[in-house]
Order: sequence, then C-alpha cells, then structure tokens
Amino acid sequence: MHHHTIETDYLVVGAGAMGMAFVDTLIDQSDATVLMVDPHPQPGGHWNDAYPFVRLHQPSAWYGVASTPVDEAVPDPSGYGRGATGAEVLAYFGRLMRERFLPTGRVRWFPGHAYRLGDDGSHRLVCLATGAEQVVTVRRKRVDATHARTEVPSVRRPAYALENGVDCIAPGQLPQLQRSYAHHTVVGSGKTGMDSCLWLLDAGVPASRIRWIMPRDAWVQDRANILTGAEHFAHSVRRTIDQFEAIAEASSVPDLFARLEQRGVLMRLDRAVEPSTYRCAIASREELARLRRIADVVRLGRLRSVERSHLVLDQGVIGAHADTLYIDCSAAALHPAPPVPVFDGDRINLLMVSWCRPLFSAALIAHIESTLSNEAEMNRLCEPVPVPERPIDWLSGWAVTLANAQRWRQSPTVETWLKASRLNTAAVLLDGARSDDPAHLALLRASGAKAQAAVPNLNRLLTSLQPPPATREVSAGRLACPDRAVP
Repeated sequence: MHHHTIETDYLVVGAGAMGMAFVDTLIDQSDATVLMVDPHPQPGGHWNDAYPFVRLHQPSAWYGVASTPVDEAVPDPSGYGRGATGAEVLAYFGRLMRERFLPTGRVRWFPGHAYRLGDDGSHRLVCLATGAEQVVTVRRKRVDATHARTEVPSVRRPAYALENGVDCIAPGQLPQLQRSYAHHTVVGSGKTGMDSCLWLLDAGVPASRIRWIMPRDAWVQDRANILTGAEHFAHSVRRTIDQFEAIAEASSVPDLFARLEQRGVLMRLDRAVEPSTYRCAIASREELARLRRIADVVRLGRLRSVERSHLVLDQGVIGAHADTLYIDCSAAALHPAPPVPVFDGDRINLLMVSWCRPLFSAALIAHIESTLSNEAEMNRLCEPVPVPERPIDWLSGWAVTLANAQRWRQSPTVETWLKASRLNTAAVLLDGARSDDPAHLALLRASGAKAQAAVPNLNRLLTSLQPPPATREVSAGRLACPDRAVP
C-alpha cells in the first residue's frame, strides 16, 4: 500500500498543554519545522473533554505558553480566586494554533489523528475518521508530549461495578440533569471530586444530602499563596520562605508537615485525619470551609461496587439510599512518569523538571533543545521531577527542583532565558511587571538564601526514610530560589 510521506524536523505527539508550550518556545528560538498530531479535534489535550464548570485551579498567570498570557474574560464569580474557565483555556490553545503557530509556515497540525510507530521504526499518522496512514520522515527528533496521560471522567468508565438501574454520571453531566435525587454520592477525593461537591452545594443541594467517597485525604496548597500581581507579591514570596524555613527546622518528616500546615503553606480537609497523598492540588480556604459542611465522608478505601441498597468498599460495606445519583470523579488526573531521560537520542520526553510546573518545564526543555547540543549536559539541566503521589513527594520534588535550579544558574543561556521568560516565578507573581522595588528584591534574595540554608536538612530528611526516595542529594553550593529572577 502506498503511503504519502511528509517531512519535518520535529514530530510532536500530543497537542495538549505541554506540547503547545514546547512548540511555542521552539519556534521562537529556532528555525525548525514542526508537525503536531493529536486525536482531539482541537489543541488543548484533556481540556477538550473537561466538565463545563471546570476552571484553572491556579490563577491564570501561572498557566499557558511563554509567548502569550491566558485570556480570562470572566473572573471567578465564586470568590475562590480560580483562573480561567475550561472553555477559555480551550479557546486560548485554539487561537495559539490558528494565529501564532500556523502563520509561521513552519508548523503543521494534524487533528483527529493517532500516532503509530511502525514495525520498521517508521513514524505513522493514522486518520481516526478514515484509517488512512501517512508516513513522517523526522529529520531531528520525535517529541513525546503524552507522558502526563491526564484522565478525565468523561472518557473512561468507572473502575467499580454498577448494578443495573443505578444512575452514575460524569461531572460534566451535572448541569444537564432532568430531575432531582434524594441523595448524591461523589466518588473520588481529587480536585474533580472537590469541584463536583462545590457545584452541588452552589446549586442548592443541602450538605445533608451529599455523601463523599474519599479513598485518600490529600495535602492541598493554599491558593492565596500564589495569587499574582504586585499587591500579592510580598505575601507569596514570604510563603515560599516559610516553606524553606520549615524544611530547615524540621526534626522529622511528620514535624515538617506540621510546620507547613502551621505556617499556612499546606492545608487538609479534616485536621483529625492524616493525609496519605499529595498531588499538587490547589484550593482556597473558602472552598475547604464549604466542603467541611459535608459530614457524610466515607473513608473506607476505594469503591468496588454499587448496588441499589449498599456500597462495597475496600474496607467495608455501607448502606445506600435507593434514589441516589452517583457522580464518578475517580479518574486519575496524574500518572507516574516512565523512568526515561528528557533527552534520549532522537526522542525528547516532555517531563516535569520543576516542582508541579509542567508548562514551564516544557518551555524550558524547548529552550535547552534549541540552544545546547551536548545531550549529557542537556539532561544534567533537566533531571525529571517525580510526579507526586505520596506526601513525601512534596519534599523530594523540591529536592530535584532545587538541584536543577542550581544548575540553571550556572548555565548562562538558561539564566538569561529565565530572567526574560514570562513563566519565570517572579515574573508570574508580578503578573508580567518587572520590579526594581528594593523590598521586592530583598525578598527574592532572602528566598534564595533560605533555599540554600534548607538544603542540608532537606537531604537529611530524605535519607532518614526507609527506603529513601530516588532523588539525588542537593549540593550545598550557591543555590538561587528556583526559576526566580534573582539579581
């Protein structure tokens, strides 16, 4: 069978947020041609499948690609301080493709196509509508932007059994409900579960008619600590300093999390329950206060089956109201990354290289790809940060990020890019404004100094665990605060 062959410098598999952030920087810093492929009809990855009431959980200034801020036409009416709506984010990525990428003449976009690696090692694009294949000759590298494997409930079946007659929906179907229910059960303890509980409460459902199946409690970041704009800058940097001081002063890992909670860095839903996970989730104190109104929180492990009269969980069986609507929020938004380097011969793996910051990471990887050529040095600058799962991953993620940041400061090209980038932490916190305010500069210097002072105890805390997390020890040499424009 004859296959049409096309050529490109870079084949980017996946047009989600990380793929878009990589290409955005690559086309600015090189003359390369790019072919992007994704099964979705529009760029934006999982945002194509998101529930309609979703918003960015962080302020919009933290999100997006390096060249273009995210448009936020409708500020969060709830007062929770969330960012742009899902529809705004999807439209943002669509505009980037139409108005920035394609007009360069160096980017080609294949929506509705799957990537397949042929038995002969060839790169193939398969049209999902027709099955037609095209062969791609890649002159430089294939870029894998699919490692995040973000799941949303609308594209997967529940992992538990459902008796016939049980009503179970994805969160996106909540606004289309045609009748009321005596009870509502939200299945899943992540941010989608939180959003669904808040939607029900905001819609007027009494908290007494909501049950929340929570397999694991999580540590959550306080959104107030990352609000942007000059008026929030001092508070945000002080909370960063608080993190480093807590690390430096902690006598043990449990003591560390007690200090982080006491300083307002991390929060939990129920202070009587020790969280067993950390997943980069962000919420406001107001959201947690509303969620605490739900008294029927079931902590018996994962849900295994739903019968009309009862629920079967890992650790027990409980009764259920026959007229219950189940809202499935059990999809895993984050998956562990494979044990591969970022730069791997003729392949680039888009992985996080900065703590809970995938888009910054993708843009930085593109900068390094465009400006350096020694693969060992490139990987030295881009040690992957593990996707967090356990509470200790909060600490091990900082360990890798700080080690990377130290090496970034020693690379003139990376240091220059960091100072100029919109995605630089200091630039984000100032919402794009550059400050010569002596008080701001003093806080940034203090943050870098506190980070350096935290390093010895950070390493001690990690090595005290059995077995210790797989992270390299951070050097105690000059260490600036991660990706900040420290003078």
